[in-house]
Amino acid sequence: MNLDIDLGNSLGKVSGILRRPPDAWVGLVLAHGAGAGMRHRFMEAISEVLARHGVATLRYQFPYLEAGGRRPDPPGVLQATVRAAAAEARRLMVDLPLVAGGKSLGGRMTSNAMARQPLEGVSGLVFLGFPLHPSKQPGVARSDHLAEIEHPMLFLQGTRDTLAELELMRTVCRRLGTKATLHVVEGADHSFEVLKRSGRTGTDVLEELARTTAGWCRALQPGSM
Repeated sequence: MNLDIDLGNSLGKVSGILRRPPDAWVGLVLAHGAGAGMRHRFMEAISEVLARHGVATLRYQFPYLEAGGRRPDPPGVLQATVRAAAAEARRLMVDLPLVAGGKSLGGRMTSNAMARQPLEGVSGLVFLGFPLHPSKQPGVARSDHLAEIEHPMLFLQGTRDTLAELELMRTVCRRLGTKATLHVVEGADHSFEVLKRSGRTGTDVLEELARTTAGWCRALQPGSM
C-alpha cells in the first residue's frame, strides 16, 4: 500500500509503503539508510521476509531522497520525519503493537528521536546495522544518546561491519544493560552481505535477521515471558 506522510511544520510530505501480511501481529516503522531509499533491494527484501514472520512494516522516505538529493537532511528534519512516520503507523496499525528503527542512519535517527522524546505507542527499537562510527574512525560518541532511552533495543550487527567495530558495540550494549540485546550476524558487513566462502547466502542472512527480529518482538509482548 503506497501512501503519503504529512510531516507538518512546512516540511511537506514524503512517500511511504505499508506492507501488512494477513497474519500480522506487530508493526515495524522502518527507516532507510543514508545512501539508498525505502525501495532499495535490501529494504524490499527485509520487508518481504519479515512479512512471512507476521511483522508488518511501514517504510518511508526521508525528505532529501524524496527530492532526489544525496546529502542527508539536518538531524531535526530527519527526526521530525521519524515522528511523522511513527504517528502514521499508529493510525494505520492501531490494532498492532509497534516497534521502530531502521537501517544504519535510519536507525540512528530513530533512536535520536526517541531519546529526545519517546515515540508514542512504540515499545522498542530495532537497529539493522547501527552506525557506531565512521569507517576507520572507531569511537562510541554516536551511542551517547542511547542512555537516555528507556525502551528495549535490538542491535543486529555483522562481524565485518566497518561502521561498528564489534568489541566497541559489545561495550556499548554492556553499558546499556538489560535494555540492549546484541545479535551478531557472522560474516556480514554493514550491508549484511556475506562472502561466498562463508557458505551462506543473502537469503540465509535475511531469514536470520527476520527470525531474530520477530522473536525479540514476541518477547516484548505482555505475557510472552
